[in-house]
Formats: sequence, structure tokens, C-alpha cells
Amino acid sequence: MMVTEFQKNLDYVTGHRANRQKYANEVLSNPILFLELIRLCFQVSDKNASKACWILEFVCYQKLEWLTAHLNFFCSNIKNLKDESSIRPIAKICQLLVLSHYKKKEIQLSEKHLEQIIENSFDWLINDIKVAPKAYSMRTLYILGQHYDWIHPELKTIITKDFPNHSAAYKAVAKEVLKKIK
Repeated sequence: MMVTEFQKNLDYVTGHRANRQKYANEVLSNPILFLELIRLCFQVSDKNASKACWILEFVCYQKLEWLTAHLNFFCSNIKNLKDESSIRPIAKICQLLVLSHYKKKEIQLSEKHLEQIIENSFDWLINDIKVAPKAYSMRTLYILGQHYDWIHPELKTIITKDFPNHSAAYKAVAKEVLKKIK
């Protein structure tokens, strides 16, 4: 498989916000790169897949609607992510999608998409991963729980059970979500 110029550029992406924005701007000014970016996010064996996810998050802050044509691919591949550096930005994108679907009514998610987001959000919440994807998952599931009556009781049970074992950051989001549920 031929390595594209864009793939080569991923070698130079760092965790610095300005750097991630620089490469997101490259995609934003060249929309033809968007499909390649999404595909790279889910090539889990690629050493730069997580960097692609970082860039996708930044692109989605500005052009979430670009994801619309790729929702089947995106939602069906979320479960394949194992690297926490990839999971965090994808969890954030899931939150943005759900917010856009229910609050802004800009993105139309199918029942299948919603099921896949719910399943992955619960997985991230109960598995042993860092706090950021858990926080995004709690907020995503809270929004979804306003439309699926079984989610809030499950979410409340998990948060309450896990509460004593987590960091201050987890506890802050957990308190925020629990307060809204009650």
C-alpha cells in the first residue's frame, strides 16, 4: 500500500494543541483528505492511528457534519479501538454527535448508530481506562438517557458503584451527572 503525503505528515503530529490544530486545518482546507483521515483513525495497527483520531476530533469541532456520510463506518468501527490515545478523542466525537443529534438536530443518527455509541460508551465507562473517556461517556449516556429510559438507572448504578475508587476529576463529572439524573 502506498503511503500518502498526509500519512507521512502524521509522523510529525504531537499532542500539543497548536500542532493538532495545524494538521486539522490542513484537512479543513482540503476536504478531500477527510475520508483518508477517518480511515486512518481505525487502522488500529498503524502507529499513527491515534494521531489521526486527535486530528479528527479537532476537525469535528468545526465540521462535524462532514462525518454524516461516514457514520456507518465510524460507528461500526468504534469497538475496534484499544489504544487510549484513540479512545479519548473518539469518545469526545461521540458526545458531539449525540449533542448534535438531540440538542441541535443537525446530525441524524440511526437507531443502529445510537446503539453502537451506547454500547461503546458503557464499555468505556466500566473498563479500566483513563478518566477522560469515562467523563465523555458519562455525559453522552446522560443525554441518551433522556431518550432511552433504561440508561439513567444503569448509568447511576455504575457511577455510584465506581465513585469511591476514582480520581477527583471522575468524581466531579460523576457528581454533575448524578445531580442531573435525580
